[in-house]
Amino acid sequence: SCPLVSLFPGTDVGVTGGGANKENAAAVTPVTAQPLLLTPEPWNLLVTQTPAKEKAKEGETVVLNCHLHSPQHPSLTDLMVKWYKEDEKGQMDLLEKNVTTLPNNSRIFMSGDLSQGDVSLIILNVTTSDHGIYFCEVTLPDGKVVTGDGTKLRIRRALGLFGIEESIGTIIGVVAAGIGGIVVLIIVLTPQLRKCILCMRQESRQ
Repeated sequence: SCPLVSLFPGTDVGVTGGGANKENAAAVTPVTAQPLLLTPEPWNLLVTQTPAKEKAKEGETVVLNCHLHSPQHPSLTDLMVKWYKEDEKGQMDLLEKNVTTLPNNSRIFMSGDLSQGDVSLIILNVTTSDHGIYFCEVTLPDGKVVTGDGTKLRIRRALGLFGIEESIGTIIGVVAAGIGGIVVLIIVLTPQLRKCILCMRQESRQ
């Protein structure tokens, strides 16, 4: 009977010890799991491009304005900015990850202070090939992409010795219209002129 008495206390101690370990584990688990429940606040970013339309003359410098605003995150230095242009040839990337992507091109670059939300684009010495719609695109740290409404850029040619700003097509159209009008007038007036000449001849004979 003695061995039986000695077994039960051993078994009781084992059960009690296991129960104590389970209680300790239950008390510790919520503490280690609690930080995992915290999620970062989502970004709410506003990308504003102004104005919607911009025009310039060949050789001028153009600034395409783009400003970022995020009330929850005053620091914007972690954002990635991209500028691209769309025209009849398709889409062309001009600036990616805050840096110009065009090879051997120092005409186009980002100006302003990213920390202040200014990511405007500067184009130096614009040419007619720079026309198109320019979009400012921002990638957030969580991978979300926000794009502005775009700015349409139109380039005017400077013609003539005195800086007359007019397109060749418009000039040709005006001249052609003028010549066409004169021809029509001549055709319409010709019969009347003939009648008048005949009248004058008859009167002179009388």
